[in-house]
Amino acid sequence: MKALISSRSALILIVIAQFLGTSLWFAGNAVAPEISSLLQNSDILASITSAVQLGFIVGTLLFAIFSIPDRFAPADVFFFSSILAACFNLLIPLLPLSLGTVLVCRFMVGFFLAGIYPVGMKIAADYFEKGLGTALGFLVGALVLGTGFPHLLKALDLNFSWKLVLWTTSGLAILGGAMLGFYVPSGPFQKRNSKFDIRLIPKLLRIPALKSAASGYFGHMWELYTVWAFVPVLIVYWREKTSLEASDSLLAFAVIAIGGISCALGGIFSRRYGSRAIASVSLMGSGLCCVLLVFFGQFPEWAWISLVLIWGMLLTADSPQFSSLVAQSVPAEFRGTALTLVNSIGFAISIVSIQLGQLLLNWFPVDQMLASLVIGPLLGVFFFQRFYRAFQ
Repeated sequence: MKALISSRSALILIVIAQFLGTSLWFAGNAVAPEISSLLQNSDILASITSAVQLGFIVGTLLFAIFSIPDRFAPADVFFFSSILAACFNLLIPLLPLSLGTVLVCRFMVGFFLAGIYPVGMKIAADYFEKGLGTALGFLVGALVLGTGFPHLLKALDLNFSWKLVLWTTSGLAILGGAMLGFYVPSGPFQKRNSKFDIRLIPKLLRIPALKSAASGYFGHMWELYTVWAFVPVLIVYWREKTSLEASDSLLAFAVIAIGGISCALGGIFSRRYGSRAIASVSLMGSGLCCVLLVFFGQFPEWAWISLVLIWGMLLTADSPQFSSLVAQSVPAEFRGTALTLVNSIGFAISIVSIQLGQLLLNWFPVDQMLASLVIGPLLGVFFFQRFYRAFQ
């Protein structure tokens, strides 16, 4: 029997556990250069990234279909998902190294991350009936900081063994899972959905409030991961270089990591202005930054660096607020299902966006390609407001 804890203590543990668990997400990116060298294959980074993303999409979809986070204790789901994700991560250095083994293991890591990231948000929602936007701001901020770590490692040029990186991240994930599994009981606002209903997802998709929040989130996801994927390319292009140097990696890390700070700040401001306002301003602001890209390439370096840092802040500040609105748009017993479903669709959209962006680079420079991402924020804001009016 877990001892009862305060909402604040629970949030601290959830944020730490989320950060430790999601360290698995980009562990493959951090060791990709070494694995590429061992396999004598220079093109595996995109495959490793896509394998994790696809695994996460499949995992969240199945978790949503079977309502896993709502039918079972979410802390237990988080714990067992952390263990299984860590085990598949460890299989890479333990098994004979091959591209197939790496991709399968990374896919399974992504699959079980479905029981970590959205389920962590579900646990937070069970503790915060009010102030959820603030709680999720810190939670998503921890994930964003973890996202930028591979760039920081490259910038510092630390000579870590690739096996040590995988062992360490697996150990951290197990520690994070244990923190929630053993010390965080079910929240006071949790309501268990005790039965499986195949018709649940179609029912949820007809809720206008959920459609509103999800539409904004999808517009945000069209932009987010494509920007993160191509920011290093943009920096090299504007600096008129041919390859990424340590200083470029450090700037790429700053562009991503500053979004973790804005997530937390957006969460704090949401107490006063509400999640809808913070999400709307952030999404519109990031769309404006897309458009400004086509003008800033000829500006002094300090000007375009300022632009991409501001963009990095606006890119992410809306994410926890949209997730908060998703959680609040459905009955408490369906929160986990709604969050995992919206995550699944959102990450599927991000893969389409990344692949389309890569294709467009055959005809357009990277700044113009990234400027075209404005379609995501535009449509996101439009449908966010349109479906919102439907339930007023």
